[in-house]
Amino acid sequence: MYHFIGIKGSGMSALAQIMKELGYNVQGSDVEKYFFTEDGLHNLNIPILPFDENNIQEGMKIVRGASFHEEHPEVKRAMELDLNIYSYAEMVGSLTRKFKTICVAGCHGKTTTTAMLSHTLNEIKGANYLIGDGTGYASKENEYFVLEACEYRRHFLAYTPDYAIITNIDLDHVDYFKDIDDVISAYEEYANKAEKMIIACGDDPYTHSLDVVKPIFYYGLDDDNDIQATNVQYKKDGISFEVTIEGNYYGFFDLPIYGKHMLLDALAVIATCYYERIEARDLAKSLKTFEGAKRRFQETIIGNNIIIDDYAHHPNEVKATLKAVKQKYPEKRIVTVFQPHTFTRTQEFAQDLINVMSDVEKAYIMDIHPSREKQEDYPEITSDIIINNLPNGEHITMKDASKFENIEDTVIVFMSPNDLSVLENEVIELLENKLNEI
Repeated sequence: MYHFIGIKGSGMSALAQIMKELGYNVQGSDVEKYFFTEDGLHNLNIPILPFDENNIQEGMKIVRGASFHEEHPEVKRAMELDLNIYSYAEMVGSLTRKFKTICVAGCHGKTTTTAMLSHTLNEIKGANYLIGDGTGYASKENEYFVLEACEYRRHFLAYTPDYAIITNIDLDHVDYFKDIDDVISAYEEYANKAEKMIIACGDDPYTHSLDVVKPIFYYGLDDDNDIQATNVQYKKDGISFEVTIEGNYYGFFDLPIYGKHMLLDALAVIATCYYERIEARDLAKSLKTFEGAKRRFQETIIGNNIIIDDYAHHPNEVKATLKAVKQKYPEKRIVTVFQPHTFTRTQEFAQDLINVMSDVEKAYIMDIHPSREKQEDYPEITSDIIINNLPNGEHITMKDASKFENIEDTVIVFMSPNDLSVLENEVIELLENKLNEI
């Protein structure tokens, strides 16, 4: 029996689903609050228990989420029983050695790229996958394993990929990485673990500086890329473009995606599938049916208003999301609801967040979600450092749905890696009730 401590974590949930489908006995524990990541666990009848040291029994193998340390009652009990305890990364790393593994890393876009590649490869050839939105699937018969690989604390160095994809390199997780050079060094080490090749975004300012020993192929819009998108058209219903690979025409793609960042994600998928000898016609057909990753630009339409739920929390992600909104809805007003994530990230990127949200009609800012950090360690860092410097900024809480009762012809963009569904659902209900009264 494998017991997952913190089974509702996005990666942990996906891993538990994969282990179950590969034939292992799986259960886990977590807080009793609902998270969207538990839906897949319920579908596979994986038991989810409240945290309790009595969950830990002799003979179990323990998979421990990254947030759970030695003082946690279940971890402590497992250590007392001298059980085998694996980190999430160690457990996933063991799976990467059993399949042809494609790891997708990058400071932004890795979840969407992993989901898109998983969808395509599974539809065309059959593939196992572990996505950071809590989605996991596996069959012993599949050749491929598509894996979202996180750079935080260099977790992705536990993996053994055939293909190492890098969507971009940026400064993030500033509670761990010292500076951008530290981030680059981590990605360089990750890239050099590739057994077959590296596929990297050539439009990124840092990927060309990587010192790698395996072949590296670059994708992007710039002329010096091996895989290049040309004749790109950004439209209200998506993006169309042609692809040339190493100077040769590969195919035409017309996809329901929005923003340059999504185009680059698609190019990473196209590059990988090309080197796996997949025909452009089959690939274009499959990509056209991709419906997106969970909590990535998910839309709810209520009359002439649009609600968008997105995971964006880094300023570059917020910027990319808002550009996608403007592409799809150029005539509508834009209002943001943003929850800063961690004190260190807010401290580091406050001005960048101010810059990217300064031109929307209204920017509602919630209190900072501390995640693994504590407010007492950062007494001067609150969401006010953003709000007070935004001419359109205003504080908002989960109980303030009434702020939206007079919204018309507007896109409301909820952005955070945290669950904002309480406020979001109340806003949706408010707008639906108002629509029904007309």
